[in-house]
Amino acid sequence: MHTSALVLFSGGQDSTTCLAHALARYERVETIAFDYRQRHNVELEARLNVLREIKARFPQWAAKLGEDHLLDLAVLGEVSETSLTRDTAFKMEANGLPNTFVPGRNLLFMTLAAALAYRRGLQVIVTGVCETDFSGYPDCRDDTMKALQLALSLGMDQRFLIETPLMWINKAQTWELAHELGERSGVQDGGKALVDLVVEHTHTCYLGDRTHRHAWGYGCGTCPACELRAKGYAGFVDKVNKAPA
Repeated sequence: MHTSALVLFSGGQDSTTCLAHALARYERVETIAFDYRQRHNVELEARLNVLREIKARFPQWAAKLGEDHLLDLAVLGEVSETSLTRDTAFKMEANGLPNTFVPGRNLLFMTLAAALAYRRGLQVIVTGVCETDFSGYPDCRDDTMKALQLALSLGMDQRFLIETPLMWINKAQTWELAHELGERSGVQDGGKALVDLVVEHTHTCYLGDRTHRHAWGYGCGTCPACELRAKGYAGFVDKVNKAPA
């Protein structure tokens, strides 16, 4: 039986929902993030705010939340020529992938997360990759995660479980999942509390915009990440409004 987990936690909507998922399931949960000189490095500050708010608003989860780890991965920014690591416009490349794709990013993230999990005695690695609402990134695919689980388990001679709670749901369903997890947290009106926390404190915008406030949170409102988040939030609100009283 698995009792501990390491969550890849960037401070965005998806990773915050994954963190709530882990806190609802496991007795000990730690978090890891990476500074790869991303343009939207404001997320590194946002994630600390999210952790603070979770501890303050969800006492039962706070008791499970362990150490947070931030790794310097500057080399990834050095070898990447993408719109997430360079000041260039978002566009589709000739190979059919958006230039927001950072080659090797999730492969490196998962390898380093497994190395840390090995040292910390953590059994499960939780990541927010998704095949339903995603930009075509090959390192977000279910097949990639299954291959990594096998390779990392063999390479470290320790059986890791890689959990992907968002793999087969869209962004509206991710909002719904956050609400559901909050409701199960033991906090009164926990669903609303967790959704409000995601709106106010998480960061998704690729441009790192924290000046423009929308119903779904902060961001430029026009980059691919903002558009996806806004669309998902609208679908979530529409479903809530149509639900019987």
